[in-house]
Amino acid sequence: MNFAISYSGGKDSALALCRMIEQGHTPACMITTVNIAQKRSWFHGIQNELLDAVSQSLGIPLILCECTPDNYTQTVEQSLEEARAIGAEACVFGDIDIDDHRAWNEERCRNVGLKCILPLWKEEREALVAEQLERGFKAIIKIVDGSKLDVSFLGKTLSVPLIEKMKSLGVDPCGESGEYHTFVVDGPIFQYPILYDLGEIIDLGTHQAVDILSR
Repeated sequence: MNFAISYSGGKDSALALCRMIEQGHTPACMITTVNIAQKRSWFHGIQNELLDAVSQSLGIPLILCECTPDNYTQTVEQSLEEARAIGAEACVFGDIDIDDHRAWNEERCRNVGLKCILPLWKEEREALVAEQLERGFKAIIKIVDGSKLDVSFLGKTLSVPLIEKMKSLGVDPCGESGEYHTFVVDGPIFQYPILYDLGEIIDLGTHQAVDILSR
């Protein structure tokens, strides 16, 4: 099956993509939603240059879904239609267990005639993080919820000791509820690692982020 991948740049979408490829399916494109004013991905804040670099390393064409809060849903459906036009039969998402997210994904796909596939759905969260690490994905912590984690976590590479530290603080090791977001720079589906530098810490109010710069 040819499929599009809703690719946030984070660890869960990377694992979902990896599993689909292993099962013999072919990625037609990756779709990343971008805040049109900031030229960065929604929710993860990844610059367009880095998204292009990821696309090149993965060898998968990138559809930048540039949108505002007001036209987010409409623009996502337009990008899904573009994916369908180039041969995608389904769109794959990395969501794990938030029912509202699944319902939203399914409605978008249904509206454009695509199947909706969630390869990680309802799997145990910590087991998924362990699988990502065992497979060799390198995920950099990009954003933290300041009420859960402090800025010392920003820029760190996700690891078993770091996950254990999060657990000791009462934080979900998978970050599925937004405790933290990651940017994957290397792994088994990458042809080569993404080169990057860490920039300044950005205060977003309830959340803090580290700027990751293309080298």
